[in-house]
Amino acid sequence: MIIKKYVVKKPFKDFLPEPGDFGVKNEKFDKLKHGEFLVKTEYISTDPYLRSFANKRAVPYDQFGFQVGTVIESLNPKYPVNMTVVSHSGWRDYAVLNGRPDDIFGIKPYDPQIGKLPLSLALGALGMPGITAYLGFSEICRPRAGDVVCVSSAAGTVGSIVGQIAKMKGCIVIGFAGSQEKVQFLRDELGFDHAFNYKEVKDIKAAILSVVNGIDCYFDNVGGELSAGIMQCMKRIGRVAVCGSISTYGNATDQKMPTVPNNVKVQSFSFTQWDWEQQKAAIDQLKQWVQIGSIQTKEFVVQGFDQLPAAFIAMLRGDMMGKVVVKI
Repeated sequence: MIIKKYVVKKPFKDFLPEPGDFGVKNEKFDKLKHGEFLVKTEYISTDPYLRSFANKRAVPYDQFGFQVGTVIESLNPKYPVNMTVVSHSGWRDYAVLNGRPDDIFGIKPYDPQIGKLPLSLALGALGMPGITAYLGFSEICRPRAGDVVCVSSAAGTVGSIVGQIAKMKGCIVIGFAGSQEKVQFLRDELGFDHAFNYKEVKDIKAAILSVVNGIDCYFDNVGGELSAGIMQCMKRIGRVAVCGSISTYGNATDQKMPTVPNNVKVQSFSFTQWDWEQQKAAIDQLKQWVQIGSIQTKEFVVQGFDQLPAAFIAMLRGDMMGKVVVKI
């Protein structure tokens, strides 16, 4: 059989890649070796880190990324036929795996045990983004009831989960997003106390201080000028979890870097700093919250393997709300 996969054949010149930067190649597959198993891809994830990690990679390279699928053939007893598997095996319609950790995150293929929930959630709220939100917020921000929590890129998968967990913890939550539609989503559907469109707010500090007297916890997904303004509002003994810096992923040189106030803890992190048992516990807790409706999930599902580059570019541009996945 022939396996189709995407490769990045040209470096991304700007923040937004171009469709022509990607190409599809065919990979011949004959038969499994001992210990291998074949997964038919069901959904592929688009995530901002794919842009960040591309900055220093030599082309051409296989486009990496998370996907979830079903085992259709196996010579590995730990991964039987019909098992659902999440892996970091990239943009391909079939994946030949052996159960070993991937080269980037060191994650072994695993059964997400999604139950009756939509399988696509294994790439979002019940996958890497959910783990990132839960552990990054809980372990670094250490929220307390009454804390003022600010979240950038708050309508995205990670940010929206952080904000909802903060509300469950009894916090006052402020979100920044890139459109009025997203602002209304944060306020009306997710219950954020305050939300702002950063594209329309001229003075970030003034906007924040018009509704609260300072910020205890900031979950940073964007970096750049927005974070610089938010940092000016941090209270003494504030905590900042630096999850991402999407505003700088295109190697921009004109970004204003945040000035860290005195007595504020700032810590960058990756979900991989926690072991699998902690990650699994995070997924289990998030699953319980999703099942009982304490956490709402929003997805935008794009249909078709050939739509992967367009979906990725649209996600980076901020065209959709919530988790963007491609149904294969």
